[in-house]
Amino acid sequence: MSLSKVQRRKRVKQRIRKKVSGTADLPRVAVFRSNKQIYAQVVDDLKGITILSASSREKEVDAAEKKNKIEQAALVGKLLAEKCKEAKIEKVVFDRGGYKYHGRVKSLAEAARKGGLKF
Repeated sequence: MSLSKVQRRKRVKQRIRKKVSGTADLPRVAVFRSNKQIYAQVVDDLKGITILSASSREKEVDAAEKKNKIEQAALVGKLLAEKCKEAKIEKVVFDRGGYKYHGRVKSLAEAARKGGLKF
């Protein structure tokens, strides 16, 4: 029996989450991408809270000229890095959420690195 795309992603996500966990000192950046948007959260797993988040639905990203989804993801990564600087977060652990490190996920991660986040 073959798995659907969603079931396969959930299985990969569980495998990743066994190894990747965020703390107050080293929070986890969790990525979720839908067909139209991309979201990123900085999470402290020990307390079970989201410290901050950024998405392609925010005014800064949405007000930018209509760009393709990869360019939107780069803007979200840049915005996430800026918010992390304000919150004095320099190092994070990257959780790709079961998605391949390719396309929008890669664009978001590279833009966050350029913005000063260390993975």
